[in-house]
Amino acid sequence: MKSLKNPSRISNIISITLVLIVLGTLGLILSSAQKISNHLKENVEVAITLRSDSDTIAVQQLVQQLKGAEFSKNVEYISKEKAAEKLQKDLGENFVDFLGYNPLKPSIIITFKSNYTEKVLLKNTINRIASNNLIEDIQYQESLISELNENLKTISIILLSFSILLMIVAIGLINNTIRIALYSQRQLIRSMLLVGAKKNFIRRPFLADSIRNGILGGIISIMLLLGCIYFAEQKIPDLKLLLDSNTITIISSGILVCGILLSFTCTLIAVNRHLKYRTTLL
Repeated sequence: MKSLKNPSRISNIISITLVLIVLGTLGLILSSAQKISNHLKENVEVAITLRSDSDTIAVQQLVQQLKGAEFSKNVEYISKEKAAEKLQKDLGENFVDFLGYNPLKPSIIITFKSNYTEKVLLKNTINRIASNNLIEDIQYQESLISELNENLKTISIILLSFSILLMIVAIGLINNTIRIALYSQRQLIRSMLLVGAKKNFIRRPFLADSIRNGILGGIISIMLLLGCIYFAEQKIPDLKLLLDSNTITIISSGILVCGILLSFTCTLIAVNRHLKYRTTLL
C-alpha cells in the first residue's frame, strides 16, 4: 500500500532535507569552533626559567619527563646559547661581547593540552612542575588564559542554546509537514479501521515510508553539504585543517541517523493520533 501521495512525499523529503542541511551546517560549525578553541588553548605558552648552575644531564631528564607528561602538548628546551643567539638576532647586535658574559638563563617553553588549561587544573599542574629544584621561576599569562576560557565558555553556551532551539524548530517543522501529509490519508486509515485492520498493520506502511523518506532526505543533504564543503575548501584551503575526514564522516552519519529518527518519530506520533481518535477526528 502506498502510504503517502507523491506530492506529500516530495514535500516531506524537501522539508527533511532542508532541516538536515541546517543541522549538518550547525554540526560543522560546532566541530570547527571546538577545534579553534583547542588550538587557541594549546598555543598559550608557559615559560619555565631554569637555574644557571643546573646540571645538563638533570635538565635533559626534566625535559624528557615533561615531554612524556600527560598534560604536555609541546615542550621546547632553550639553552643559554640558543637564547643569546635569538636575542642577538632581535637586537641586531652582539650584546654578549659588549657585556663580556651571557646573562641569560636556560629555559623550557611548554604548551598544555586543551583539557589541562582550565584555571584550577592548570595552576595545580604548574605548582607540581615548580616543585622541581632545577626550576627558578615559571611565568605565564594567567589573566589571558582565564579570559580566553571565559570567552570560549560563553561562546559554547550561546552555540549550544542555539542548537537546542534549532532542534526544537526542526522537529516542529518536520512534524507539521508529516501531519499535513497524513491528514490527507485520514479516510484511508478510517476505512482500514472499519474493516477491522490491526493498528500495527496500518502503521507499518507509513513507518516504512517515513524511514525511506528519512534516508533519502539524509543522503540528499549529505551530498549538498559535501558539495558546499568541497567548494569552500577550494576557496579557503585552511578549512581542511578544521574539517578533516573523520569529522565529516561523523557528521554525515549523524545527519543520516537524525533524518531517519525525526521522520520515523514524527510519523509514528501522527499516525497514532489518527488511530487513537478513530471516529472524532477521522
